[in-house]
Amino acid sequence: MGTASAVLTLLPLLPRRALVASSSPGRTRALLSSGGVSSSVSGLRPRFPPFSHRPILPSYADCNISVWFQRRCNLYCRRGMPLGRKVTGKSLCSQVELEDDVDDEACELVNGVELVIGEGEDSFRAYLLKAVKNNNGTGVLLLSDVLGFEDSATRDFAYRVACYGYNVLVPDLFRANPWKLNWAVDGFDSWLSKQSPERVARDVDACTDWMIDEFLAAGISKKLGVIGFSFGGGHLIEALSRDEQAYYGTGICFYGSNIDPSKGSSIKTPVMFVSGDNDPSCSVTTLNEIEKKIQGSRVVIYHGRGQGFVHRPESEEEDEAAEDAFSIMRNWLHDNLLVRETELLV
Repeated sequence: MGTASAVLTLLPLLPRRALVASSSPGRTRALLSSGGVSSSVSGLRPRFPPFSHRPILPSYADCNISVWFQRRCNLYCRRGMPLGRKVTGKSLCSQVELEDDVDDEACELVNGVELVIGEGEDSFRAYLLKAVKNNNGTGVLLLSDVLGFEDSATRDFAYRVACYGYNVLVPDLFRANPWKLNWAVDGFDSWLSKQSPERVARDVDACTDWMIDEFLAAGISKKLGVIGFSFGGGHLIEALSRDEQAYYGTGICFYGSNIDPSKGSSIKTPVMFVSGDNDPSCSVTTLNEIEKKIQGSRVVIYHGRGQGFVHRPESEEEDEAAEDAFSIMRNWLHDNLLVRETELLV
């Protein structure tokens, strides 16, 4: 089992959106426009402001948290949730008290803690985002793209997942050396060659062990979830193929790169693959091939969309597709982690 020592900091949390659930289930149907999706999912659909239109956030010196809602909110400090056997800490800052016309049940409160997983030279940093109220006790591992775990888009997405009651762990897959957007593109292959797949796999397994200790062994949750973007999506498939004890209840792979379809026959848990048909790094053919090898899996393709559109949209059309994909992901997590877990307990 992995061990962890905690370095507690006040996490600079990212912009939040008031997440408003529909009052009736309805169905999210396929869109026929260029931003459409070639699948449908039943369930609730949250509404968010456009991803790409984010205000400049104020900085609060007292607790180092930037706060933004669709409505004015008040900032105050409260004691965070228990962080488990391996983590000790102090009061963290949270943001609460939405105005009366905002559904604060849907807009979950989240506390953040910085961790160091492992020991000595083989240790690495990670962020754990925990829902403050309505916490469902379920751990979700989020594997980033090449821009790393401190990238604002990745952190924002993890925060939103935690808003729905999950405990989201985001590790530093690149050991403080993620790819930078201002670096010359012709140096990418050289940089990537230094990210040893074996080392990344060990770090992912260490995160899995930490979450098993933190959530499963403690009897808090029956299964874990995993989400991966691009580089992280490829390693999600690798991790699930190594999960012989089926600790993970499901995976969501967003435009995973370097996916090996042969790994599908070793995966025992349903995986949802989300991608665009305009992404050369994630072939639709590859996704369809691996889908056939994983029982209960599913492929959702967005027409005209490319790499990164879900967590890093760059247009209003991608905003719409990103909102839809988040809704589908939310339903998938709920059905495969919460509903099935409840069925196991009956």
